[in-house]
Amino acid sequence: MRIARCRCGSVSAQCMGEPVRVSVCHCLACQQRTGSVLASQARFEESSVAIGGRTSTYIRTADSGSRVLYMFCPHCGDTIAYVNEGEPDLVAIPIGAFADPSFPAPTVSFYEHRAHQWVLIALPGGDHRL
Repeated sequence: MRIARCRCGSVSAQCMGEPVRVSVCHCLACQQRTGSVLASQARFEESSVAIGGRTSTYIRTADSGSRVLYMFCPHCGDTIAYVNEGEPDLVAIPIGAFADPSFPAPTVSFYEHRAHQWVLIALPGGDHRL
């Protein structure tokens, strides 16, 4: 079991088993949500994730037209999980919320055309300049 927590500890996500996919995303919405130049997340089967604590939600429409439901801590504002209606059986958890430097590396990078020129991602198989 892996446990992700917000900064203040009020909200958690308990995830059983290994992630289905670990990825990074360079889209502008992820950049704005994280306050960084990219986001990293692990997707787990919905049935293997239990969210603990009271969350607030925000829904936005993605570039694809799908809606994305974000669950975040109402105290510290950290995103603890989100679900894309295009993948309703998967829950995405920001990797940083696990606070585990040994977490599995990303294997996929999305929206690379939005990546900052200086970003270099080390994906399995070697460095990948975006």
